[in-house]
Amino acid sequence: MKNIKFVVKVSRGSLAPAFVQRIDPPVQMTTNRKLALIMGKFTAEDAIKSIQNSRCVPELVPVQVDV
Repeated sequence: MKNIKFVVKVSRGSLAPAFVQRIDPPVQMTTNRKLALIMGKFTAEDAIKSIQNSRCVPELVPVQVDV
Protein backbone atom coordinates (compact mmCIF):
# COMPACT_ATOMS: atom_id res chain seq x y z
CA MET A 1 0.00 0.00 0.00
CA LYS A 2 1.29 3.47 -0.91
CA ASN A 3 0.83 6.60 1.17
CA ILE A 4 1.34 10.23 0.12
CA LYS A 5 3.74 12.33 2.19
CA PHE A 6 5.33 15.67 1.35
CA VAL A 7 8.70 17.38 1.12
CA VAL A 8 9.12 21.15 0.99
CA LYS A 9 11.00 22.42 -2.05
CA VAL A 10 12.38 25.97 -1.89
CA SER A 11 13.32 27.96 -4.98
CA ARG A 12 15.64 30.89 -4.40
CA GLY A 13 16.06 32.80 -7.64
CA SER A 14 18.85 31.45 -9.80
CA LEU A 15 20.25 29.10 -7.14
CA ALA A 16 19.56 25.36 -7.31
CA PRO A 17 16.33 24.38 -5.54
CA ALA A 18 16.75 23.17 -1.96
CA PHE A 19 14.65 20.91 0.23
CA VAL A 20 13.90 21.20 3.93
CA GLN A 21 16.09 18.72 5.79
CA ARG A 22 15.24 19.73 9.35
CA ILE A 23 12.50 21.98 10.76
CA ASP A 24 13.89 22.55 14.25
CA PRO A 25 15.11 26.15 14.50
CA PRO A 26 17.10 27.06 12.55
CA VAL A 27 15.60 25.37 9.50
CA GLN A 28 18.25 23.36 7.62
CA MET A 29 18.18 22.95 3.85
CA THR A 30 19.77 20.45 1.47
CA THR A 31 20.01 20.20 -2.32
CA ASN A 32 19.82 16.39 -2.07
CA ARG A 33 16.17 15.35 -2.32
CA LYS A 34 16.96 11.96 -0.74
CA LEU A 35 17.99 13.76 2.46
CA ALA A 36 14.82 15.86 2.55
CA LEU A 37 12.48 15.46 5.49
CA ILE A 38 9.36 13.50 4.53
CA MET A 39 6.40 14.80 6.50
CA GLY A 40 2.65 15.00 6.68
CA LYS A 41 0.72 17.75 4.92
CA PHE A 42 0.04 19.86 8.03
CA THR A 43 3.67 19.74 9.17
CA ALA A 44 4.83 20.66 5.66
CA GLU A 45 2.40 23.60 5.52
CA ASP A 46 3.71 24.83 8.88
CA ALA A 47 7.28 24.60 7.56
CA ILE A 48 6.30 26.64 4.51
CA LYS A 49 4.78 29.35 6.70
CA SER A 50 7.92 29.56 8.83
CA ILE A 51 10.38 29.97 5.92
CA GLN A 52 8.28 31.98 3.48
CA ASN A 53 9.77 35.37 2.60
CA SER A 54 10.33 37.55 -0.43
CA ARG A 55 13.57 35.82 -1.51
CA CYS A 56 12.37 32.20 -1.49
CA VAL A 57 9.31 30.43 -2.83
CA PRO A 58 8.47 27.21 -0.94
CA GLU A 59 6.13 24.60 -2.38
CA LEU A 60 4.78 21.18 -1.39
CA VAL A 61 6.07 18.24 -3.41
CA PRO A 62 4.11 14.97 -3.00
CA VAL A 63 6.11 11.77 -2.48
CA GLN A 64 4.75 8.22 -2.52
CA VAL A 65 6.03 6.10 0.37
CA ASP A 66 5.44 2.44 1.14
CA VAL A 67 3.47 1.75 4.30
